[in-house]
Amino acid sequence: MANLLEKIKETSDFLKAKIEREYKYGVILGSGLGNLTSEISNHVKIPYADILNFPVSTVKGHGGSLIFGELGGKNIIAMSGRFHYYEGYSMEEVTFPVRVMKALGVETLFISNASGGMNPDFEVGDLMILTDHIYLQPDHPLRGKNYEELGPRFPNMNHAYNPELVKKGLQIAIDNEITCHTGVYVGVQGPTFETPAEYKMFHIIGGDVVGMSTTPEVVVARHGGMEVFAISVISDMGYPPEKADRVTHEFVLKKAAEAEPKMTKLIIELLKSI
Repeated sequence: MANLLEKIKETSDFLKAKIEREYKYGVILGSGLGNLTSEISNHVKIPYADILNFPVSTVKGHGGSLIFGELGGKNIIAMSGRFHYYEGYSMEEVTFPVRVMKALGVETLFISNASGGMNPDFEVGDLMILTDHIYLQPDHPLRGKNYEELGPRFPNMNHAYNPELVKKGLQIAIDNEITCHTGVYVGVQGPTFETPAEYKMFHIIGGDVVGMSTTPEVVVARHGGMEVFAISVISDMGYPPEKADRVTHEFVLKKAAEAEPKMTKLIIELLKSI
């Protein structure tokens, strides 16, 4: 069986044969946020099912293609749809596309997600730029053999989210009158939405939003030396109790889609600025 290094090389070689440009920026689109792809000037679009060693997204609201194109004047690789541990994939499979992006030359990764708010100052439809996270997934993408070619055994996570990109993102939000906060993302397995007691606990330990993705991709991106900018759309509120929504996946998709134009504007302007 091919090891991780071999699989990354197989997949990156497969994709390099289909592209003619260099791509230094990667974008991962979360639940209900796939319409950003309509702003991308397509160079190449490849369904996940056609990509060697790639898993296939199984969740409603997630696309299923890798898009090579231009956004905000920059050449980007966009994942229209991501993979989750709760779908039954291993953490290696969940984060494999990030490894491939790195092998293709991506240096900066932009990640979006829909998340449940736990900060009393937040409202559904607001944006939050991540400044830190709390990793509560039940497995870790760096567990097992470490390949020094990919990164160090013990990567430092003090600045998992690039402070300069956070600062620029906030200024863009201010300039465009977009309600945008900064805060801490709690990454959990899912797929159940959190109980009231869990929302309260995550808030008490320092979380502002909670979601079922993002943290594994961030860990692997930082392991590989990539810079990261991540942004959440507050698609529902779970805490405090008086603001809690009766959340369903359809509710999340609807609210994320309503807020998507603001997130799209911020990401495009941020790409233009770097």
